[in-house]
Amino acid sequence: MTKQRRYFGTDGIRGRVGDGVVTPDFVLKLGWAVGRVLANGKNSRVIIGKDTRISGYMFESALQAGLSAAGVDIYLLGPMPTPAVAYLTRTFHAQAGIVISASHNPYHDNGIKFFSAQGTKLPDDIELEIEAMLEQPLKTVESIRLGKAHRIGDAAGRYIEFCKSTIPSGVDLAKLKIVVDCANGATYHVAPDVFRELGAEVVVMGAEPDGLNINQNCGSTEPRLLQQAVLKNNADLGIALDGDGDRIIMVDHRGEIVDGDELLFIIARARQRSGDTQTNIVGTQMSNLGLEHALAEYDMSLHRAKVGDRYVMEMLQQVGGQIGGEASGHIICLDKTSTGDGIVAALQVLAEIQQTGNSLHALRSVVTKYPQHLINVRVEKMVDIDGNPDIADAVADVEKQLGSDGRVLLRPSGTEPVIRVMVEGRDAPLTKQLAHQLADVIEKVLKA
Repeated sequence: MTKQRRYFGTDGIRGRVGDGVVTPDFVLKLGWAVGRVLANGKNSRVIIGKDTRISGYMFESALQAGLSAAGVDIYLLGPMPTPAVAYLTRTFHAQAGIVISASHNPYHDNGIKFFSAQGTKLPDDIELEIEAMLEQPLKTVESIRLGKAHRIGDAAGRYIEFCKSTIPSGVDLAKLKIVVDCANGATYHVAPDVFRELGAEVVVMGAEPDGLNINQNCGSTEPRLLQQAVLKNNADLGIALDGDGDRIIMVDHRGEIVDGDELLFIIARARQRSGDTQTNIVGTQMSNLGLEHALAEYDMSLHRAKVGDRYVMEMLQQVGGQIGGEASGHIICLDKTSTGDGIVAALQVLAEIQQTGNSLHALRSVVTKYPQHLINVRVEKMVDIDGNPDIADAVADVEKQLGSDGRVLLRPSGTEPVIRVMVEGRDAPLTKQLAHQLADVIEKVLKA
């Protein structure tokens, strides 16, 4: 039986600044514990990057102190996208990479994410080792062995060149006008230059971070202003990144949102068109049935992982796949990099636009998305919904009415006391009706 993790969630440690473990004293101890577990003695080094939250300064200093106390050298990147930290951890041959970020959350949250020496998320056993070390008293190494801090001045340039290398050298974006929303986050000084240097005309928004405005009415979770900007500027498309740059949502020339499911299809189809024979594509339980059917039309299979990029990565490794992602825009291209990367994913789509001569709208139109209706049923305590016969009968009844053109998903939330009831089908009114019908049964069972 796997031991329960006390501090780590599905993507590191995250919470409101000053609450729980998201405090300077805990983060200092965390830095020391990571140094003790991951460092291999002499010449150990750890890369640290962060997004643009005001609390990043505080946690950067705390991590630096803890790692130094463990005898580990620190290489500071300053504000850099999460996938850039993964890439630079590999190229600097560091023992680990650390990102100070709460991704798409508001500024008052923050968190710590980790990468292994290979630029991948830490395995469970290493996280458990770190948690065990946190229970030990902090002991500082002797002064001669204290870690030193270094700042990498050309980190942005290194990452920009890497991003550009992920598409064929002949791809020229000179005919494209693009609006890029950097979410006032970690990509503000990187993403615009990537697209400009590849020839695109770039209109920039969300690139004036002040420590408090990250993800505020902008970025991949709030693309409304990007939609307006694409139409106002008569642009070919828009790109919305999130606060730490590992998610992407796009907007076509008509101002319509193109989500992660549609982007995943475009990239998978691009790989197939270029001669790649890999047919295993990974989505999640929430991936739209329309994506599954569109992939099947081209003899590709959708494998569904649990929600979370960590589980998408696990499934990719299990099925030997290269391309995976979530509807939220976390796209993983393992043939290009080791983790989800919003800029790299965008470039794959732009390359397909340039090479096929099709617009983003035309490429996404191959996927006919099915209506999904989601209801959150609040619970006082978690119950075994899988083992309840009344719920099982209700699910079977809904599935019978939907037939092969729909599906049902019941999923306890990992972040709040709710059970998520999702019904998907071709007929929007029927889908909504069946979702409420199923939610009512679940509520009655919970009350009983």
